[in-house]
Amino acid sequence: MAKQETGANIGYEEKLWQMADKLRGSMDAAEYKHVVLGLLFLKYVSDSFEELHAKLKEEEYADEEDRDEYLAQNIFWVPKEARWSYLKVNAKQPEIGQMVDAAMIAIEKENESLKGILPKIYARPDLDKRRLGETIDLFSSILVGDQKSKASDVLGRVYEYFLAQFASAEGKNGGEFYTPSSVVQLLVEMIEPYKGRIYDPCCGSGGMFIQSEKFVENHQGKLGDIAVYGQESNPTTWRLCKMNLAIRGIDSNLGGEHADTFHKDLHKSLKADYILANPPFNISDWGGNRLLDDARWKFGIPPEGNANYAWIQHMVSKLAPSGTAGFVLANGSMSTSQKSELEIRKNLVDNDLVECIVTLPGQLFYSTSIPVSLWFVTRNKATRGQRNRKGETLFIDARKLGFMADRTHKEFSNEDIKKVADTFHAWRGTNDYEYEDVLGFCKAAPLDEIRGHEYVLTPGRYVGLEELEEDEEPFEDKMDRLTGELAEQFAKSKTLEDEIRKTLRGIGFEV
Repeated sequence: MAKQETGANIGYEEKLWQMADKLRGSMDAAEYKHVVLGLLFLKYVSDSFEELHAKLKEEEYADEEDRDEYLAQNIFWVPKEARWSYLKVNAKQPEIGQMVDAAMIAIEKENESLKGILPKIYARPDLDKRRLGETIDLFSSILVGDQKSKASDVLGRVYEYFLAQFASAEGKNGGEFYTPSSVVQLLVEMIEPYKGRIYDPCCGSGGMFIQSEKFVENHQGKLGDIAVYGQESNPTTWRLCKMNLAIRGIDSNLGGEHADTFHKDLHKSLKADYILANPPFNISDWGGNRLLDDARWKFGIPPEGNANYAWIQHMVSKLAPSGTAGFVLANGSMSTSQKSELEIRKNLVDNDLVECIVTLPGQLFYSTSIPVSLWFVTRNKATRGQRNRKGETLFIDARKLGFMADRTHKEFSNEDIKKVADTFHAWRGTNDYEYEDVLGFCKAAPLDEIRGHEYVLTPGRYVGLEELEEDEEPFEDKMDRLTGELAEQFAKSKTLEDEIRKTLRGIGFEV
């Protein structure tokens, strides 16, 4: 297999975090994240700009200050006062805070969709300017926006790491802020969003949209062939998404504000051709008790203690007549016997909406170890150009695919993604392969068989593998990985312990 870029650890997230944390001082984590993520954004657009700037400078007839040169290549034009090189030179100046604010304002002026989005809080008195300057110096040593970093989505992974750290600092769980790029790529290759409306009801930082645009471009389509609709409840992430899409030149409708999809649907009349999503797993405090009569619950009222089946029904309600949704859910959703969830799943199956289920290997996610699967639902299993698959559901067990990209994270290779996507399209009748069931990997099951399994959708039940154990990692490798993880935890524990001792000592107590 050819060596490919991995999406797991990039190796310096922790160092970067430690650099950025210097800036924190006494600032609350909730405020501080705007400061740091704003700097990262600025670094990204500057890296991208300055890479092309240097290239144009060497070309005989090119003008490196001609903004059209940048727009032609879909590179964000960065005014002189907003370039990282300018800020770096002035990092030690007492006015550095005003300079960063001015840089943000200059960037917003260049892009209408970013108006009011970028943080302009660097001149505030409680932000230590010496530390801000040091942080700019330290950020200068890494690249996040050049071609190589973009190819391996360094920005996305740094954002994920930082968001998880911020969440932890704010007393929340790390959560699933970022969908690994190989999982997004698999989703996109399966639903093939060539043209139409794409919707993500919990769009995070916009990874699904970015991968969809890449798919369109890779298939000789145009950037404008798809219309992007999204919604995000977290205000910081909503801003991040706006930034993320803007720097890639993707027009989007994310609503005028951040908002909760269940309680304030910003796209009420939308019917999407494609839905791609990675909803937060197993949310228990989603306010279901206030939505008991909601029109979206056509297949049953989802339980108040878990939003998984509310997400599914919300997405089904947004599908166009021939639309398809592909989304990530925790594995428990395939087999839960909770009364209302089982009832909804039964109704989805009996109404022939469940198109395909794919179980994924463990360790794919960067900040959560919850095992997950992909669901695909569609309103029409006999869309023009596809084989009539009414009354069938495809099950794929992909737990044995993927490779260890580093000690703790797994990824799909391009061959893995092709294998699963080709199987799906062969079954749909949309490629040149002839579909056939493969023991232990895939099975097209009729509805009666699913009913015979009491509507449990776990692929292992259908493809011939009852064994749920996904662990094929050699013992030596596993011990090596686990002891490595343990050592990291010990080191973190020691650091925290020292900090607590130091804090207590500061107020006159020794431990």
